[in-house]
Amino acid sequence: MRQYRYQQQYWQGQRNLSDRWYSRNYSYYNDPYYYTPPSYRYLRAGRWYEVNRYSADLLRQAVRLGYDQGYRAGEADRYDGWRYDYRNNFAYADANYGYYGYYVDQAEYNHYFRQAFRRGYEDGYGRGYRYGRYDDGNYVILASVLQAILGLQPY
Repeated sequence: MRQYRYQQQYWQGQRNLSDRWYSRNYSYYNDPYYYTPPSYRYLRAGRWYEVNRYSADLLRQAVRLGYDQGYRAGEADRYDGWRYDYRNNFAYADANYGYYGYYVDQAEYNHYFRQAFRRGYEDGYGRGYRYGRYDDGNYVILASVLQAILGLQPY
């Protein structure tokens, strides 16, 4: 039952985030973030990527949301008596929670969401806070872990 409730909350949360994003009257031509120069870089799979501030914020969001959702999924599996298996969780497979198609490639967003989801799932399933903490209704990844996952370097 916990996993079912978690799935319902996941999809409702995604709908709420989407409604908030799409109600902004977004205009590509008036968006200053598409035209701002890169201010961060990060290394992934042997290749350097350069991103602007908003792209970096979106990658941080992927990590924060991934950890929160992972914790909730792990906790639900533990309560339901299911085995430890984050890879077969629907949220891990989807990895698009909070992604709207702007500023960052979907594969990049998915990668960082999954990195944090795995850590959150481990904490939630094991009833611990190795990678994050509970704060005001949310599970928040530690800043040092977020930096270790992303490796953003300002320049």
